Amino acid sequence: MPTRLATDSESAAPILTHVKVGIIGCTGRVGKLLVQELLSGHWEGLSLAGGTVRDGIPVPENSEFHISHDADDLFVRSDVVIDFTNPEATAKHVWLAAKHHKPLVIGTTGLSAVQEQELKDASKECAIVYAANMSVGVNLLLALVEDAAKRLGPEWDIEINETHHKHKIDAPSGTALALGKAAQAGRGTGDFVTERQGERTKGTIGFSVQRGGDVVGEHTVSFFGEGERIELSHRATNRALFARGALHASYWVKDQAYGLYGMREVLGL
Repeated sequence: MPTRLATDSESAAPILTHVKVGIIGCTGRVGKLLVQELLSGHWEGLSLAGGTVRDGIPVPENSEFHISHDADDLFVRSDVVIDFTNPEATAKHVWLAAKHHKPLVIGTTGLSAVQEQELKDASKECAIVYAANMSVGVNLLLALVEDAAKRLGPEWDIEINETHHKHKIDAPSGTALALGKAAQAGRGTGDFVTERQGERTKGTIGFSVQRGGDVVGEHTVSFFGEGERIELSHRATNRALFARGALHASYWVKDQAYGLYGMREVLGL
């Protein structure tokens, strides 16, 4: 995987393959961070191929890199493309990836079951990394939650609480739902309850949501037993971690066979 370049006093292992990375939505919240990282020169083996902005947004003048409205052209220019846009746009971009047989890294959240099926279908013609959260910490948390749910069993109640900034649209968050699926996988069962009313039904997995301020992302999975509680938490304080995770995924996916992958495969978890 690529890493930040070593200082003059350090030795860095050479990376032979060079990967040109395209950023769909390069002026978005995470898109800007991806551009900053790639232009910093700190990512050995990766460079910025260009970016796109959605229709209706003027293309910035005098940009340091190529920007257009043409996502199809971006796939031609790039070895790997990263998409942190919206579910409707991402569902279209996966077919451009399939058309050009180019790897695609997706960090878009809020995809429907139908749109996730689009990813599976398109991945027959390209390699796709799809994750609700690109951070190393969150993906380790997913593995820990699955293991804890398996070991504790259905006698322990599971509740997932998440907090994000006031502008986030999807609720529960994609990461919260991924944590719920990890708990399901570990326990082998567990219906989701996103609106709490009345007495708790045994074996369900509950979700609670908070929105406010500029919170990057906080997730806590609580396991309630008789007379004791276990809590596993992750707090993100800087969105750059999502960009860096996506760049690691970009370098990893370049050599993968067609198929749909997650960050746990990228990180070897």
